[in-house]
Amino acid sequence: MAAISIIMTVFNRERYLERAVESVLAQTRRDFELLIWDDGSTDRSVEIARDYAKLDDRVRVTASEHRGRTPALKAAIAETSGDYLGWVDSDDLLAPTALEETAAVLDAEPDVGLVYTDYVVIDESGRARGYGRRCRIPYSRDRLLLDFMTFHFRLIRRSVFDRVGGIDESFECAEGYDLCLRLSEAAEVRHVKKPLYYYRSHRESVSHRMRVEQIQCARRAIARALERRGLADRFEVDVQIRGRFSLRQRR
Repeated sequence: MAAISIIMTVFNRERYLERAVESVLAQTRRDFELLIWDDGSTDRSVEIARDYAKLDDRVRVTASEHRGRTPALKAAIAETSGDYLGWVDSDDLLAPTALEETAAVLDAEPDVGLVYTDYVVIDESGRARGYGRRCRIPYSRDRLLLDFMTFHFRLIRRSVFDRVGGIDESFECAEGYDLCLRLSEAAEVRHVKKPLYYYRSHRESVSHRMRVEQIQCARRAIARALERRGLADRFEVDVQIRGRFSLRQRR
């Protein structure tokens, strides 16, 4: 059984997939499995993934009909076996020491259920655009109710993941935020203050395409956390969605 399971769900990401996979295979900690779950891509994503599986026996590929991100992620996790698990988006990059440094925390501290790192925002071409804004938010279980600072990269102890019920498929988006809220209620959380993840911002990403849906799903996750923590009689979630407009040159 692999010590670490990394999941990468893919839907039409041929442009970025090779670099994402190579960033995982370049890890300094080698005892991991990488499951690439293709969610019904119509481009060359499956072909690219299978080429890597031929070259490295740590890579497995599952080609599925299109389900959507959250069901695909949940199904992929069920196919893995590592004691620790994490996921890398198919358009992002993992720094070479990300698994080594996060797994070291879980190895040394049995009470810790979640380790997360800082991240750098990159553009479509991979150029760095700056440190992630969430990295500057100090972690606390209470602050997590308002700010999703446990954003990237996350390595999770599977026993705690299973104990809190895993991925909630009712969340079309913000499923990671909902999971982190539940994990924070069941185990200790640690922050590795190093930029070990490269988050790609582009117009095709889920966060750009589904911004309002992300906010509404996050609101529901917070409301459920208030209920679990016995705070719903004192607090309710107030959401303010502000539009910001700019002009860009036509292509």
